[in-house]
Amino acid sequence: MDLDTAQVRAFVYAAQELHFGRAAGRLAISQQALSKRIARLESLLGTELFERRGHGVDLTEAGRRFLEPARRALAAADDAVAAMVSTGRPLRVDVWGHLYAPMRTLAQVAGQTQHPERKLELELGHGRDLPTVMTALLHGDIDAAFGRVHPPLPPGLTHHLVRLEPVDAVLSADHPLAAEPTLRPEQLRTSVLWAPGALSRLDFLRRFADHFDVRERAGSVNLGLAHFLTEVAEHPRRFSLLPADVPLPEIPGLRFVPLVDPTPLYAWSLLWRTGNVHPGLSGLAAACAAEAGRSRWLEYDPSRDWLPEQPKGDAVVG
Repeated sequence: MDLDTAQVRAFVYAAQELHFGRAAGRLAISQQALSKRIARLESLLGTELFERRGHGVDLTEAGRRFLEPARRALAAADDAVAAMVSTGRPLRVDVWGHLYAPMRTLAQVAGQTQHPERKLELELGHGRDLPTVMTALLHGDIDAAFGRVHPPLPPGLTHHLVRLEPVDAVLSADHPLAAEPTLRPEQLRTSVLWAPGALSRLDFLRRFADHFDVRERAGSVNLGLAHFLTEVAEHPRRFSLLPADVPLPEIPGLRFVPLVDPTPLYAWSLLWRTGNVHPGLSGLAAACAAEAGRSRWLEYDPSRDWLPEQPKGDAVVG
């Protein structure tokens, strides 16, 4: 019996999502095409692999038995293809969200990615924003990207959560709340949220302002972190948000105050095109996961923390 890799891949993705529509989106095919592949696989195996339930599906007992061997077979097939990809080309990775310094997180994992025979080579670029990076991925101009991902994502792209980073409030030393040891987000409602650009393009800041009812919002032109922080320091009612570990320039008259009850978390993700077989991609993803485990990057407590979107499967809830 010869298995069709495309049919096995359709099965594995559907088993992961338990939803044919989402699985089809990840594979960049229609739901009808995915259903046909799974039906042909079930016919070949002589058994049903899924039970249809409402808008989703569940694995049958046969499906559960088949899943792990199917994953191994798929991994072996991908390894075979990867072995034929030129090993001389570096893994091309773009980052975005530059004001929040994504390179510092990527640098912590990039040096740990090891090929069995040699260190992985990365070719780093600087994307402008998420839409630009998604276009580059879909066109095959880059292999992966690192930054904050938020829906909707087009079919054909996959992302993996890497880090949930606490965010501090940054405000002028003359701000009425500057002397507080910590702040609750709701205490900033009467302040002015200062943004490095139009809020319509800054999803995290916009969602923070909407959720915590910060009604006064103003934007500047992104001319770099030092210029942006100087603008915050110059006005006694302005504030903004920065991840706690961002390396900061020396700006007089500026205060950084931790946010609590809840603590906003900035989510960093690795994003790639579904089906990319560059041999370095799996190594980079594995290194991200290993560092996240060591550094406890994915801890999330909904009673203590705030995220614009709930994490799915990656974060540790405790």
